Amino acid sequence: MGMWIGRGRKARRSYGFDEIALVPGNLTVNPNDVDINCEIGKIKLRIPIMAAAMDGVVDPKFAIEMSKLGGIAVMNLEGIQTRYEEPESILSDIAKATPEKATKLVQGIYNKPIKEDLIARRIEEIKKAGASCAVSSIPQRAERFGKLAEEAGADMFVVQSTVISIKHISSEYETVDFTQLCKNMKIPVVVGNCVTYSMALELMATGAAGIFVGIGPGAACTTRGVLGIGVPQVTATCDCAAARDFYYKQTGKYIPIITDGGMSLGGDIAKAFACGADAVMIGSAMARAKEAPGGGFHWGMATPHANLPRGTRIKVGTTGSLEQILVGPADLDDGSQNLAGALKTSMGNLGARNIKEMQLTDIIIAPSIKTEGKVFQVAQKIGMGK
Repeated sequence: MGMWIGRGRKARRSYGFDEIALVPGNLTVNPNDVDINCEIGKIKLRIPIMAAAMDGVVDPKFAIEMSKLGGIAVMNLEGIQTRYEEPESILSDIAKATPEKATKLVQGIYNKPIKEDLIARRIEEIKKAGASCAVSSIPQRAERFGKLAEEAGADMFVVQSTVISIKHISSEYETVDFTQLCKNMKIPVVVGNCVTYSMALELMATGAAGIFVGIGPGAACTTRGVLGIGVPQVTATCDCAAARDFYYKQTGKYIPIITDGGMSLGGDIAKAFACGADAVMIGSAMARAKEAPGGGFHWGMATPHANLPRGTRIKVGTTGSLEQILVGPADLDDGSQNLAGALKTSMGNLGARNIKEMQLTDIIIAPSIKTEGKVFQVAQKIGMGK
């Protein structure tokens, strides 16, 4: 399997969103009749989009608005919101920093200890507004923070790391038992990130309510450059979707997969669902909202790592309200707004009445799909040429 890359060594070809296109069938559907509802554990979403657990994207106010619009935002329990009583000034300092000083500044800011009382306070703020609340931590803190989140009333607990496994070896700390964690928690536990068929199967067997797919594709992530690790999202999503379908046939349990990262436009999101995703998690597109706490800036969760940052602060700008970005109406012509509308319209043109049917869409390899005939847009830096 794969192609020869050298004597005695083969490599498998993999694909990203820019290399494929979706092929219409013999049926079209009114976008208003398309159903994009999805369910993750006990959480039902009218819009199958999760906002990434990044400090430039999600704070309690953003999470409340996201929930009202039908999606869900994941708040980072190890970020600025749980380290500082008044995070607004800290976020402002990050936005004002020069590119040369941004990473060093962020590293220092995240050195302040996490305050457990702030975990409960932030969650309660979201729940008091009648919103769904999802929160996240890394595996090392999952057992402690999961318990705190559950007690405070969170609806979903997310465990994320750059590369997750259930067979982690460490001489410095105890490793989390995901099977016990999922069993002991009364709220859905969603885990990630992975990119392979075998790892997705192992994670599903722990009792996880959902699996995140994606290593290094995010706009602010530098993992692929720093560590050389990652699988393009089209291939990663297809492989993990195959694991989900096999697991369902074997057990009767359907564990949704969430493609995480690498999508900034409506077309990318549509392609993720066609590849098998049940939902998507996005960061940079959400960071452009007026409600996003980053003020037009976005940085990865591994950016503040003290010894080896695997993220950077990027400027994404502020382009509109969260409502415009999620459900429109769009003011921009590049596909970065009305993401739910773009998904519905794409599904309608492909003849998919729901996400299950979208996952059966015909896909072709098409490296020229974003450049063919677009010379004027590229030259004038408009539309798809921005």
